Parts: sequence; structure tokens; C-alpha cells
Amino acid sequence: MENLKGKKVVIIGGSAGIGLATAKSIAQKGANIIIASSNQQRIDKALQEIKGQASGYVIDVTDELQVKSFFEKIGPFDHLIFTAGENIMLSNVEDTALETAKNYFNIRYWGAFTAVKYAAPFINSTGSIVLTSGIASNRPNKGWALGASICAAMEGFSRALAMELAPIRVNIVSPGVVKTELWGGMSENERNEMYTNIGNALPVKRVGEAEDVAKTFVYLLEQEYGTGQTLIIDGGTSLV
Repeated sequence: MENLKGKKVVIIGGSAGIGLATAKSIAQKGANIIIASSNQQRIDKALQEIKGQASGYVIDVTDELQVKSFFEKIGPFDHLIFTAGENIMLSNVEDTALETAKNYFNIRYWGAFTAVKYAAPFINSTGSIVLTSGIASNRPNKGWALGASICAAMEGFSRALAMELAPIRVNIVSPGVVKTELWGGMSENERNEMYTNIGNALPVKRVGEAEDVAKTFVYLLEQEYGTGQTLIIDGGTSLV
């Protein structure tokens, strides 16, 4: 297992949710954390919470020139994690405008694509990339056509990158329902009811916390042999 002490780790989407929980976990292992987000206030707040060496940059992952400039500025590094995403949107295909559907891919898929494109030349050959999908790719429900499509696309993208960028390792984490800001489009009562109903139906009897998923990202950085893999951390969602 690789020692993360002194390693340079870039986390795009590291100012909140799973990304922030991962940044905290990696910082505790002595890594130098660089978080990137579209919101300066969230970055400032996150940096106060991360105990260790950390810095932050404001970038829009849908702006190719900003992404390119960001990686040129930070130079060589060891690991890239991409957890950025907008609020989760559930809708049936017949009720979804085509333009809305296209735009939903901008951050989660094309943002990751752009980040990898400009990050890869700066990643050390012994380093890695860890992306994010979701259990909707293989356990979708009504209203999840867009979410399932993006998750499946991200998993295929990761496998292809594992071959294209070798020996850099490329893996992806597939979480189930996790308590994060991505459910901010729902009211607090709606969220809590959803968490309770889904949690009660799972073998572990609860939905996930950001810290649960962060452990998976840390593992994928530390292990040195697996590549092209999707690690599911879903509380047993795929079993029920």
C-alpha cells in the first residue's frame, strides 16, 4: 500500500460532500491536498475544516481554458479525484427537455473528461485517477434515466482510461444514496423521509454518509495493483 504522506492530491469537487470528506481523510495521512470548486466561499470553509496542508482554487469545470490553466499552474502531482456534480435531478424522459438532458452531462461527464484530458500529462506514472459514478448505473429506478446514463458512461470511460493512460491507475467509485448537498433540490422533510425509507430497506439499515464513501477513495489511492475497476459502496442497494 502506498504511503500518502507528502503526496500531492487534487480533488475537483473537494469543497463539499464526498469530496470534502475524502480531502479530510487524505490530509490526515499527510498528503498535500489541492481542492477545486466553483464557489470561493465553500472553498474557504472547506480549508478551515481540513486538518493539514491544503490549498484551494476556484474553477468552472465546464470551461476548458480554466481547467487547462489550473493544471498548468499546479504542475506535477500524484493523484486526481473527481467528485464534482450539481444537484441530483429525477425526471421521466417524456417530461425532460432535450436541452436540459444535454446540460446535465456538462459537469459530471464532460467536466470529468476535461479534467482528465488536462491533468493526465502532469500525473506521476505511479499515480492514479479516481472518478465517481453511482449505483443508478446498474440499479436504476423510475426517473433515473439521466442519472443512470451518466453513471454508466463514467464507468465505461474509466475502464477505457485505465488502458489509455497506463501505467497510471484509473478506477471509479459507485456510491448508493448518501447524505450530501446533492439532494438540495428536495425539502428537508422530503430528504429525511427518503433517507429513512431507503435506509430501512437496505441490509445495513441506513443510507450512507460522506465519510463511508471517502474510505473507498482513500483505498483506491493507496492500493497499487487494481485498475479499471468500479468499487460499489451502496449499503447493499444492489442486492435488494
